[in-house]
Amino acid sequence: MKSIYVGNLPFRATEDEVREMFAAYGEVHEVKFVMDRETGRFRGFGFVRMDDAAALEAVEALDGKELGGRALRINEARERAPRPPRSGGY
Repeated sequence: MKSIYVGNLPFRATEDEVREMFAAYGEVHEVKFVMDRETGRFRGFGFVRMDDAAALEAVEALDGKELGGRALRINEARERAPRPPRSGGY
């Protein structure tokens, strides 16, 4: 199972639209949009989880494709780098 980064999404995009776009290449297991912690608003990117072969095909076919007038940036998601512990003055 691969996680795919989907960036430069229009702010009006829906998870269902993204699911439908990727479903043409295989079964979509999960679509998750990233929301701002403070405002709760969509940040313009998200992640799609698909089986390996379908994910690779989708990345190749959809990178640069337009949605809502914006060229999407699509690539295999990388693991998040560990963050240093927060020092708190709270």
